[in-house]
Amino acid sequence: MAQHSTAPRSNRTSQETPTSQREARSEWAHGGMVFAGVLMMVIGVMSILNGIAGIATDDVYASIGNYAFEFSLTTWGWIHLIIGLAVLGTGYAVIQGRTWARAVGIALTSLFAIEYFMFLPYAPVWAVICIGIAVFAIWSLATAPESRAHGM
Repeated sequence: MAQHSTAPRSNRTSQETPTSQREARSEWAHGGMVFAGVLMMVIGVMSILNGIAGIATDDVYASIGNYAFEFSLTTWGWIHLIIGLAVLGTGYAVIQGRTWARAVGIALTSLFAIEYFMFLPYAPVWAVICIGIAVFAIWSLATAPESRAHGM
């Protein structure tokens, strides 16, 4: 009769150590932050283009009836342009690993989502797409673990 050890067995392979597990999590966290930065750059460019279209001509979007957040389309164009530039720049800083960019990115992307919620009657499908991308970018920034990346 063979004797069996009562010591718990480890399912780890010889190459899988706690350090390699931490490195794998770190790579995933870095990938999530890069993805969030890219999403921010994409929505920033979309907002910039939307802003340029609104500034260039007032008949790009359909006119709506009475609406609480009714501005001229030129005003909306400037709002989109300014917020788009800020989100684009912060997205680039997130990709660069700046420590301040994560919190600023969450704040600006939240402002971006609110902006497009207010813009909903002018371009409903486009606004819902932008809000969805913004919410996903916020989630990516908020759930990534703290990184020890270089920053300012």
